[in-house]
Amino acid sequence: MDLLDRLLLDAFDGKVVRKELVHRIKKGTNVPTFVLEFLLARYCASDEPDEVQAGLEAVLATLQDNYVRPDEANAAQSRVATKGRHRFIDKVHVRYVEREKRHWAALENFNSQRIAVAEKFYRDNERLLEGCIWAEVTVAYNEIDADDYAFYVEDLRPIQLSRFDFNGYMAGRRAFSRDQWLDVVLRSVGLEPARLSLRQKLHVVARLAPLVEPNFNFIELGPRGTGKSYFYSEFSPYATLLSGGQATKATLFYNNARRRVGLVGFWDTVAFDEVAGIRIKDPDTVQIMKDFMANGRFSRGVEVIADASLVFVGNIDYAIEQLVASSEHDLFTTLPPEFDLAILDRFACYLPGWEMFKTSSDYLTNDYGFITDYLAEAFHHQFSHSNRYEEVNQRIRLGPAVEGRDEKGIKKTVAAFLKILHPDGPPADAEFEQYVAYAVEGRRRVKEQMNKRKPDDEFARIDLSYFAADGREVIVTCPESRNVAATQEPLRPTLHPVAAAPG
Repeated sequence: MDLLDRLLLDAFDGKVVRKELVHRIKKGTNVPTFVLEFLLARYCASDEPDEVQAGLEAVLATLQDNYVRPDEANAAQSRVATKGRHRFIDKVHVRYVEREKRHWAALENFNSQRIAVAEKFYRDNERLLEGCIWAEVTVAYNEIDADDYAFYVEDLRPIQLSRFDFNGYMAGRRAFSRDQWLDVVLRSVGLEPARLSLRQKLHVVARLAPLVEPNFNFIELGPRGTGKSYFYSEFSPYATLLSGGQATKATLFYNNARRRVGLVGFWDTVAFDEVAGIRIKDPDTVQIMKDFMANGRFSRGVEVIADASLVFVGNIDYAIEQLVASSEHDLFTTLPPEFDLAILDRFACYLPGWEMFKTSSDYLTNDYGFITDYLAEAFHHQFSHSNRYEEVNQRIRLGPAVEGRDEKGIKKTVAAFLKILHPDGPPADAEFEQYVAYAVEGRRRVKEQMNKRKPDDEFARIDLSYFAADGREVIVTCPESRNVAATQEPLRPTLHPVAAAPG
């Protein structure tokens, strides 16, 4: 163990896990990380090699016995029918069938869409009705021939902590310097900080920002294989990832027929994977998305207020150097055509995914980090109960080119960094300026691309800046477009007066 391991074990005993164990098991399973670590925390809470090995064997046995691969669904259903009941680890969804006037549970890998479920389960876990949650589910066999279903949910326990002590989390944070805590966060998501530059570390923190800051609109575009969607699919049980397909207002925002709020009302973070493949057929969906991204509210016959952050991740199949030097294309080129300037203007931060490393075992840590679910609970608590925006507002000084949506996006990005890296109090001036510079750059990247698209000068004030503690104005630039004329001074179409008709 190194110094950081010892500090972590002293301050958060029982809440950390050796990430090496996660990597060893993860390679042979297709289970989300927070599910694996839920089991590792149960069976491998020891430093004794023999006990760890026994715990690993118990985790593997549990996965073998309780986790069903999709191609084993028929055997799993037969097991329940033969034994009468069995406990599974699976992704669960509950849907209401209007024609039958009742609810049915669906287990993804168990491959059954018609499992009877008692009201108490979806009443106590509302997210079952919108999206899916991972849970330990005891499925029992129904032997009543007159019923039109074979299985029912006998017990259900979501895979997440039952309670979280935020005061204890803040107290533990005080044992670490900022840089040490930054490395703890990186190790907790499975990365080895010694392999990363400070800039790459801040990129990872930015990826986490939508998990702690409400109504935070975030975009990352870049090459494949850099882990863009990991944090929204496997890291937190409070985030959901939509993989392409059609985005409807009923699913995302409000279902008028059922009079129920959509995904934005049930999740902290709603992420869109492969954003280029999103299909939006109804213009109302785009308008509602604009309203929601602007202020976290929209109207669908009723006024709906929700806190969910929206994340858009996708691939860029072009050389960044060519895009920034092009007068016809920009860094939003892969987005769907429905994403007009009004939507782009609502992005608080654009993370340059082309600067991230390709995911490989070389970047994975073997040291201790937080149990993923514990850190996810800390983030969820801050998402729901912590507001650092006013603290940022009183401390930050932005330059004259920063306009309304620029200011809001920058301040929300800095507030997210404070929640992640300084949950227990304010940072030092140098650290604060570091976050401000990063946030200004993330917003400038958005504004530069809008300026390229707009034929007039509406977004021409791209030299965003902040004032340092010593009073200096610092203009922040984006590394990829610095001194590139096509981005800094894009060509404008010339308007010619119409000549009067003769006579």
